[in-house]
Amino acid sequence: MKEMLKMILVLSLICGLSGLTLATIRQATNQRIEEQVMTYVQGPALAQIFNDYDNNPVKDRKIIDLSDGSITIFPAIKNGTLTGIALETFGKGYGGDIGVMVGFSLDGTKLKGIGITTLKETPGLGARVVEPDYRDQFKGHTTTSLALKKQGGDIAAISGATISSTGTVAAVNDAIQIFNKIKDKLPTAWGS
Repeated sequence: MKEMLKMILVLSLICGLSGLTLATIRQATNQRIEEQVMTYVQGPALAQIFNDYDNNPVKDRKIIDLSDGSITIFPAIKNGTLTGIALETFGKGYGGDIGVMVGFSLDGTKLKGIGITTLKETPGLGARVVEPDYRDQFKGHTTTSLALKKQGGDIAAISGATISSTGTVAAVNDAIQIFNKIKDKLPTAWGS
């Protein structure tokens, strides 16, 4: 009986120390992990949207508080002047949420384009939302009446991947709504 209590005590101590060590490591590396995700997930999506900027949108990002949470805004700055912004929203896809980075002109009337950040869609079907043929439909598109062709719009869905296409368009429409809520705060956020 005494041996069993000793074994339970030793195992409990080992588990407690392991948990404390893991929690400390997570706390110490949390900021670095977030920066890596921003650089290697959001960064490539931003490069698909903006082509004329001289800043680092990931490092210059700002968080803007909204009534229902906060949103991270990525700026495109050329020669010290804010030329566009991007923000990430999510739409429901076939395999889960599709992360869509949506770029806007400063006046909010036109899209600069979209970039896909995360997806779990079927390879060869829904995953085709990352291809330029689909993404390029959003470049220069007005922010009014954005919809798939089958819903009366002018965005061509990917054949066999209607759910993925619908999720992407829904994410872009959510981004447009968020942009309209924050557009008055944009020039002051980066001092332009």
